[in-house]
Amino acid sequence: MKKDFDSWNGAKKKTNVEYPRLYTVREIWWCRLGVNIGSEQDGNGRSFLRPIVIMRAFGPETCVVVPLTTSEQKHPLRIPVGKIQERNASALLSQVRVIDTRRLVEKVGFLDKETFERLRKAVRNLF
Repeated sequence: MKKDFDSWNGAKKKTNVEYPRLYTVREIWWCRLGVNIGSEQDGNGRSFLRPIVIMRAFGPETCVVVPLTTSEQKHPLRIPVGKIQERNASALLSQVRVIDTRRLVEKVGFLDKETFERLRKAVRNLF
């Protein structure tokens, strides 16, 4: 699959000059994950967006996130998190990463506490 690194570079330059976002753990956001190398999770569309769950805060400018997918594919590293914007979603544990909060675009909502705790335990078990 051909990746459009040049378009992402333009979007990344615009993202870099934005202000950090205010966020809270358990929130679900649309995030500019961009175009990445190999099997690293990419964002989609012209804005390179993907929904994420904020797992841990590292201050006002960085946080740990888990990207989400609506793919129905079953895998031990995909944890179902329920409906996100009326579509069934799963967290992609293999794609946990630290991001700058300038990548956050729009808050979608919150994961309920029970689902978040289940997801947090699964992330901990990875390490």
